[in-house]
Amino acid sequence: MTKEQTESALRDPNPDESFLHTCLYFTANRLSRAITRMADDAFATTGLTPAYGYLIRLVIGKPGITQKELSEKLHITPSTLTRFIDKLEGKQLVERKVQGKTVLVYPTPRGAEMEQSLRQASKQLKANYEALLGKELAEQLTRDVETSSALLE
Repeated sequence: MTKEQTESALRDPNPDESFLHTCLYFTANRLSRAITRMADDAFATTGLTPAYGYLIRLVIGKPGITQKELSEKLHITPSTLTRFIDKLEGKQLVERKVQGKTVLVYPTPRGAEMEQSLRQASKQLKANYEALLGKELAEQLTRDVETSSALLE
């Protein structure tokens, strides 16, 4: 929807549709679907989903990171993280080591080899949305979403 179409919809007195353009729930989910499609396209070259790619990047950046810290950084539940790590272990990209009651996650050599392709996918994603939004709007939107998410959590 263009800016003009959005402004027209906001002026439209039809309450059956105008709420869709002023509802944070609806607009945030619409944004999520759009950026997810873009991220999936950018990460397709890695053979991983963006979520797996970002998880491996964190593990490469801090070998021996705890599962607890990973779930906090990625804002996902521990059970979801466990499923993600199970999948990545199956692909031989990460490995877990138990130290007392703590589970530490390390990249395997194969996982570490993916670092550059994962960084490139992240750069491509950013370049793609900046091309559509413009650099300033993309940066401002990212800051606003980050701030809003923190306030709503």
